[in-house]
This record gives sequence, C-alpha cells and structure tokens, in this order.
Amino acid sequence: MNMFTLGKTNAKTFRPKTLTGSKGLQLKRHIEATLGSGNIMDAVKLPPGEEFEEWLAVNTVDFYNAVSMLYGTLAEFCTEKTCEVMSASSKYEYLWADGVKIKKPVRLSAPEYIDKLFDWIESQIDDENIFPQQFGAQFPPNYLEVTKTIYKRLFRVYAHIYHSHFKQICALDEEAHLNTCFKHFIFFTLHYNLVDSKELAPLQELIDQFQGKAAPPPKAPAS
Repeated sequence: MNMFTLGKTNAKTFRPKTLTGSKGLQLKRHIEATLGSGNIMDAVKLPPGEEFEEWLAVNTVDFYNAVSMLYGTLAEFCTEKTCEVMSASSKYEYLWADGVKIKKPVRLSAPEYIDKLFDWIESQIDDENIFPQQFGAQFPPNYLEVTKTIYKRLFRVYAHIYHSHFKQICALDEEAHLNTCFKHFIFFTLHYNLVDSKELAPLQELIDQFQGKAAPPPKAPAS
C-alpha cells in the first residue's frame, strides 16, 4: 500500500505530491477536518494511536504542496532580474548546497534556489530509504534529520515570499491564504521543534503575532 504517489509539473508551477493509500488519506482527511474546526492546534497534534513518523511524513508532503502552490503563483514576479539573490530582506541571504552535487554553498538567484530546493525535496520524498513508500515500513535513523532540513528550507521560501513578494500576494488577493498556510506550517514546526529558533528570525515578528505575543515596546531615541 503506497503512502505517497509523487507527481511533478513544470518547475515554475505548482508541483504537487499526492497521498494515496488508506493510511495516508485517513491522516490527510484528519488534517483537513481539524483545520476546518477553527482550532489550528487540533490539526497540529498527533492523532491518538498514530505513529509520529507517519504523521510527520503526511504533513511534510502537505506543507510542500502548499508552498509550491503559493510560489507557483508568483513565478512571473520572482525572476533572476527581480530577485538576484535568495534573501529575506537585506539582512538575510541564503546560499545553496545539497551536500552531493553542490557541497560548497553558492549564491543563487531566488528562482534558481527555490527550483533546486523543490527538486531536492522531491528527491528526498522519492527516496524509499528516507521516506518508505510502504505503510508500516520502518523509517531510517536519519529520517528526522532530513525532515528538519526540509522544514528549515521551506521556511526560507515563506520568508522570501513575505519579504520580497507580499505586495504581489496582496494584489493577487492571496494574503489570507498565505497567512493561513504559514500559520499552520509554523505552529506545526514549533510544536515539534523542527527548526532552530535563530532560523526563524526573518519572520519572528509575524510569528509572535500569530502566537498572540505582544510586540516589544519601541526603543527610546538616542539622546
């Protein structure tokens, strides 16, 4: 019974992964139902009696789909000319390395970086030594480490979208959808401690707002 059926479209468009098999579909329906309830934590918490590794795998595919779909709508705005480097504001720049073909981090334009990232994520999920296709199969010792890297890099795509393309998102009337997708992603990420806090700095203010934390008071001007 396959948990994942992997599909791929044009690099600049939505590149969906599709869940199949009774277990994968069951967990996906649980996510959709609990998201619809209005309490996002119900969609984040591990359902009773389920294995964490399988829950993480199903959510990883869903989060990848969400980011891929959102970025696909911005393809005409995110180009090598408009986004010469993969960044989240002028403070944060991301270099690319996959540890295999590119071992020394290199500077890429945002579309190049994100395209390579999506290819890399798909190759991880396609690899049955990392993401077992058979329901009930044992996950490898490095599964959590690889998955954490996926989440860290997906966060970077969100950070780039918010910092470089939020105006286009609003023009496309996708602001609410973007916020909903990111809120689900970040609550899941924080609940299972999948990304180091320092990596979240580019969107920390937004994360604090989603968590209901008060923004720090403004600093007094220097005398």
